[in-house]
Formats: sequence, structure tokens, C-alpha cells
Amino acid sequence: MTGTPWLDHRQMAAWVRFVAVLELLPGVLDSQLRRDSGVTHFDYFVMAVLSETPGRTLRMAELAGATNSTLSRLSHVVQRLEERGLVERFPGPGDRRVTNARLTEDGWAMMQAAAPGHVATVRRHVIDVLTPEQVDQLAAISDAMLAGIDPPGPMAAGYRRYDGPDGAGNDDDARHR
Repeated sequence: MTGTPWLDHRQMAAWVRFVAVLELLPGVLDSQLRRDSGVTHFDYFVMAVLSETPGRTLRMAELAGATNSTLSRLSHVVQRLEERGLVERFPGPGDRRVTNARLTEDGWAMMQAAAPGHVATVRRHVIDVLTPEQVDQLAAISDAMLAGIDPPGPMAAGYRRYDGPDGAGNDDDARHR
């Protein structure tokens, strides 16, 4: 294939390391949450998004956008969470064609119990292995990539919410991610 701008050695070294992180980190997060809380990382992510919304409630379509999920996949996940009493679904007020999902009190309690272990895992494998400067660089690198793959996309509200005037955002909300 002529004309293809192949990666040079330096670029390839960065790329394969990044791919390794993309492949390994989800398993690390998933294993800890399954072991300690009996939920997958995606289950936790769905509940974390709900936990950070007014009334701990969102329309299923909005929740799908916020979690980068199809409605079909989200529906299966929410059904499993419903069976455990962690989430409930109900028709939207005034429009029965709309379905809302709400984190239950049991779901909120599970989130509060699961969050410390999840945060410890995130710290151990991501944050604490970086210098403060590298954490800032990670945010900047992630922003550059997100600009190309999620330009004001459905997930932007979730990751932009921590961009406060001092760059710190609302630390109270950050405890569940």
C-alpha cells in the first residue's frame, strides 16, 4: 500500500504500549469490582452515572449516551441490576413511551460500599504510578484524543464535569468513578 503514512519506531512504541493499557486495564478494573462487589465495571459505570444525576434518575436513552452503550446492551445490564434491586425502571412522567432508570437505595448503598475499593484500584494502577505532571499530561493527551473520537459527543458531559475553574471540578462527585 503506497502512500500509507506508516508509524515510525517512536510512534509504534507509543501505540503498542497504549494498546496494551487499553487491553489490560479493563480486566483489572472488572476483576476487582466482580471480586469485591459482584458487579462488572460496566455495571458500576452505569450506576455511577445514575448516582451523579438529580434524583439518581435518567432516561434510558440519555443513560445509553452517557455510557456509550446501545439501548439493547444497556437494557440487558439494567435488567440484571433490577433483578438485584440496585436499579429500577419506570415510565417517564407525562410520556409513557419514555423509560427512566433510577438507582435504588440498595444501589446507592452498594455504590458507597464499592467506591473505596474501586478508587483504590484506580489509584494503584493509574494515578499513583504517575507524577502530578504526568496526571496533567494524561488529561491533556486524553482531551486531544477525545476531540477526535467524541467531539461534543454523548459522553462529553460526563468527563467535562470535573473541569472546574481550577481544574479540580467537584471532588465530591469524583469519588464514585
